[in-house]
Amino acid sequence: MGHGIQPLTSEEGVLADKAKDDKAGPEEAADEAGKKKKDDKAKGKGKDEKEEKKPKEARPKVTKEHKPDFKFIVRLAETDLNGERAVQLALSDIRGIGMRTAALVADHVGVPRKMLIGDLSDEQVEKLGTALAAIPEYIPVWMLNRQNDIDSGADVMVYGPELGINVREDINLMKKIRCYKGIRHETGQKVRGQRTKSNGRTGLTVGVTKKAMQAAAAAAKSEEGGKKEKGGEKKAEAAAPAAAAAAPKKEEKKAA
Repeated sequence: MGHGIQPLTSEEGVLADKAKDDKAGPEEAADEAGKKKKDDKAKGKGKDEKEEKKPKEARPKVTKEHKPDFKFIVRLAETDLNGERAVQLALSDIRGIGMRTAALVADHVGVPRKMLIGDLSDEQVEKLGTALAAIPEYIPVWMLNRQNDIDSGADVMVYGPELGINVREDINLMKKIRCYKGIRHETGQKVRGQRTKSNGRTGLTVGVTKKAMQAAAAAAKSEEGGKKEKGGEKKAEAAAPAAAAAAPKKEEKKAA
């Protein structure tokens, strides 16, 4: 037999393939890896099958055991307060009373802020009511929501339904004296200097586009042009009989 090329054994073939991979550049290796990934995705081997999501078990609701004399609704400042809320949070549900004011009221009465308001006794609830009525006596002036009142000139804390009444009276007063804010309230426009080009638009003009406005302007111009042409024709018709009557008079003058 001649000195031909002998077939490689299995071990020699593996070594030859490794040598080729080492010689190949990183780009070729990346291309081959990408091709393998595509093949795996096509076969459905690319991603592990996601485990079926188990439905979350509903947590059992924790029911708190209250005292037999627990108040589920506490009436303060003509407002029904939820008895299962803390004193500070419950007082902040009153219109005009914020978190800071509620904390100061609770501290003034000597009630824990985080204690449920439904656990308070009737005497403590009454103390909270009297403390709310006397807020200006123990709270700094800058925390009051109605300083230098128009009628009395005093610094007052208004809360509950009275706050809404005072706001309405103030708006009516601004409308009567015809100030800028009152006029804006009357017309239903924004009062505090907000943009009105794109927001707060009212009436039938909402949503008008430039194209629609241009088309309307073009139609108006065409109508004006048609009116002018009709007016010129009418003038010409009115001038025709006068010209016909003047023609024979000119001819008589020439003959004379």
